Amino acid sequence: MSEKTIELVIKRQKDQNSEAYEEKFKIPYRPNMNVISALMEIRRNPVNANGEETTAVAWDASCLEEVCGACSMIINGKPRQSCTALIDQLEQPIKLEPMHTFPVLRDLTVDRSRMFDSLKRVKAWIPIDGTYDLGPGPRMPEAKRQWAYELSKCMTCGVCLQACPNVNSKSEFIGPAALSQVRLFNTHPTGAMQKAERLETLMEGEGGLSNCGNSQNCVEACPKGIPLTTSIAALNRETTLQSFKNFFGTDHTA
Repeated sequence: MSEKTIELVIKRQKDQNSEAYEEKFKIPYRPNMNVISALMEIRRNPVNANGEETTAVAWDASCLEEVCGACSMIINGKPRQSCTALIDQLEQPIKLEPMHTFPVLRDLTVDRSRMFDSLKRVKAWIPIDGTYDLGPGPRMPEAKRQWAYELSKCMTCGVCLQACPNVNSKSEFIGPAALSQVRLFNTHPTGAMQKAERLETLMEGEGGLSNCGNSQNCVEACPKGIPLTTSIAALNRETTLQSFKNFFGTDHTA
């Protein structure tokens, strides 16, 4: 067992302005390893496959339970969470790359600010006046709560943006994650007060709902199985209704 090794090919980059290069590693095999534990092995002994001392590989990780979304990377050509990528289930050599949808900070670490800026743009939160006790909030019907809970599983990992062909350096498209969050917060009884504002954000300017090419790569790649394309279809209906309301005018608040 001790003679068995794991081969990794890691795409590395010293900083944002440096050229990317590949470096090969061979590390001892242990049962039940995941990609994170393999990277930790390299950090303990940063020696490449040629026996040369090198720097430890940089990557992001936090929960190691597929909850935080920080450890996203491209593994053997597929964007996914490295904490749940088991070595025994991967073809070797295992190729690790940073998600190229986002700016690379170093090695496998990327800047996901694009995602968080998109959430700010669509106001993906429930605005509540915290100056005094408002009492319990309105209850949500159980049927609606069940599918809204599925949307709330989003961990802003960025995998759906990496999988989407419409999200790239030449596009302002906010991506499927932010779109799904618009549907989630518009569904909330309190969040619905900003429903029209969120929808109009998707209807106006660059990067809104019209930039979605309906490739459906996002829903296939999502590690949480969130029905992203269902949300996008629902938002297409809602923005259409909102455009009619804006044109004809309405005295309704819904």
